[in-house]
Amino acid sequence: MKAFFVLFLSRVLALFFNLFEPFFRLGQRILGSSRIGWLFVGPNLLIFGLFTFLPILINISYALTGGVNLMPHLRPYTGAENFAILLECRDYFDIQTCRKDVFWRAIFNTVKFSLIQVVLMVLLSLITALVLNRKIIGRGFWRGVFFYPVLLSPVVVALIWKWLLQNQGVFNALLVGAGAAPVDWLTDAGWAFFWTIFVSIWAHMGFYTLILLAGLQAIPKDMYEAAEMDAASPWRVLRRITLPLLMPNLIVVLVLAMIRAVQIFDEVFVLTGGGPGSATTFIVQFIYQTGFAEQIHLYGLAAAASLVLAVGLMLLTFAQLRLTRAEQAGQKAK
Repeated sequence: MKAFFVLFLSRVLALFFNLFEPFFRLGQRILGSSRIGWLFVGPNLLIFGLFTFLPILINISYALTGGVNLMPHLRPYTGAENFAILLECRDYFDIQTCRKDVFWRAIFNTVKFSLIQVVLMVLLSLITALVLNRKIIGRGFWRGVFFYPVLLSPVVVALIWKWLLQNQGVFNALLVGAGAAPVDWLTDAGWAFFWTIFVSIWAHMGFYTLILLAGLQAIPKDMYEAAEMDAASPWRVLRRITLPLLMPNLIVVLVLAMIRAVQIFDEVFVLTGGGPGSATTFIVQFIYQTGFAEQIHLYGLAAAASLVLAVGLMLLTFAQLRLTRAEQAGQKAK
């Protein structure tokens, strides 16, 4: 069966190249042998430019124009006015003095959420990967269990947890059945913020655990055998062997988790809707509400906020590159 499939695939490829051979020869004659590669990457570049670079340029044009019209040619040029509205504050240590206090509240919530969630995400993913890398009963089953939430849609995840946490949900039903008072899991600011962190970790931890598990399995086993012969303690093995060799994977997980945390939207939008009040309103949700959800669609203001977010994501990406290069330089030096 395998031989038949290989033969069939080779015949199909041969037919494909025979049909397009005149086109490739013409392209080589026009472009030359050194530039024939552009003929193959051209369609991908066209699609990438159409659906990536063009929307970026349109977004920049919206950020530099005002009004409520959707069509770009009907929007008056306002320069940096949208950015000035977002960043205007009499006292940057007091959000209430800012012209767009909801924007600053969203930034504060995003920074707070990112710091707490990323630290817990990396720590729990590392612990889980260390456990799943050991010889335990049902190791394959438990690896699948931890990775399964990653396969679910974020909206589905949020709906499941909302069903559990709402006022008439499963958790409160259990509390009432046990004789306790129900808890406002999603309408209390503190609890709502806690559950946004918990649900996001539950939904995405399996992905980062898989990355760390792959890094653990790439560590040579003879290093652990040598440490065992030297009677090294488990803590010393973790600190001197596992963590240094796992550092490239940890850096990748740290930066990916931070970028994902800054972009959090799906789960929170379905779970709490940004409430109560603005307790769980993050920067992406502010962009959505400003541009599409409110009665007056302020596309320019939303576009300006998205560019501020883009700058933050670029800084995180540059930090990842710098950390990766520093780690590689350190390994070469050793």
